[in-house]
Amino acid sequence: MTGISYRRPSSYSRLIGVGGARGDRIVPNGDLAEALERDDEWIRRRTGIITRRHASREVLVQHLAEQAARAALDASGVPAGEMDVIIVSTVTWMKMTPGLAPLLGARVGASPSAAAYDVNAGCAGFCYAIAQADAMIRSGLARHALVVGAEKLVDFTDPTERTISFILGDGAGAVVLGPSDTPGVGPTVWGSDGRKGDAIRTTHDWLEYKYADDFRDVPWPTAEQDGPTIFRWATSVAPHFAAQAIEAAGLTPADIDVFIPHQANLRIVETMAHTLGLREDAVIARDVIDTGNTSGASVPLAMERLLREGTVHGGQTALLFGFGAGLCYASQVVELPDAVGGDGEYHADAPTAMSESEEIGAGE
Repeated sequence: MTGISYRRPSSYSRLIGVGGARGDRIVPNGDLAEALERDDEWIRRRTGIITRRHASREVLVQHLAEQAARAALDASGVPAGEMDVIIVSTVTWMKMTPGLAPLLGARVGASPSAAAYDVNAGCAGFCYAIAQADAMIRSGLARHALVVGAEKLVDFTDPTERTISFILGDGAGAVVLGPSDTPGVGPTVWGSDGRKGDAIRTTHDWLEYKYADDFRDVPWPTAEQDGPTIFRWATSVAPHFAAQAIEAAGLTPADIDVFIPHQANLRIVETMAHTLGLREDAVIARDVIDTGNTSGASVPLAMERLLREGTVHGGQTALLFGFGAGLCYASQVVELPDAVGGDGEYHADAPTAMSESEEIGAGE
């Protein structure tokens, strides 16, 4: 009897290219002040945000995802047809099915043999997807993976809501992973605490629409959060998980060159960095200041910016940490990729593979 055979596994994985696309509208605090009945100083003091990026009505989450993915693929030098798996982290894809990932694969020219699926883990989703792609490459299930975090959060915000609406931004970030003779992605430390699941939530359930006598009487679901609960958890509990990821990689805080956490708000980012005891010269990602909180897109967008602007360089050791709704969290240490594609912006005139059937909600 012949035993089961298996493709010879690759030893490790690494990040080989990154790209991003931010919402096309720059929105300063002053533009939100009237609806919030608050001023610029109130927003800056609480969040550190000066501007955020919103996508125009006709710019959909799949457009942002495609441009980020194309930029990452170009940077990696690996054709889309060689991707074995495509994973998209998003909570703002507007269809129950099909998922965004298989459609994205078709848009960028991936092979029909590429597996593709979406991840819904909120702001931790990108780091969840990195963990899965790394495991697939190390096991031999895949050789190359495209991982994308993409969100259009403006579609789920109420401009008068004072807990989260003024923080959120739109954008997409992507990385390509491939095989490596040495470890380029460390072990992932991840988990969730559903006991605090309502700390970040939407205001309404979709079933309220189905069973309402008149669905027009039911408000559109929008995001809200218990800010103090999130702040306490992110600054007192979350750093322990990030420290575990450093230890799991066989390193110490002194070995971390770059810290790229979810860009929740600047106070959380800086408090976490201080609690971890990183070196004084360690680079801390602060993309939140003028991009805002883009949920699952925030970690790759922050990485893209640091590399594109030359603040960091390929091969440096970076600690990634995503956390948010769920409360889900995930952290891993990675070696930064050498190549970054594009300019980090969304361009309406960029070539795409769009079809009319995919333009969900455009122009309505």
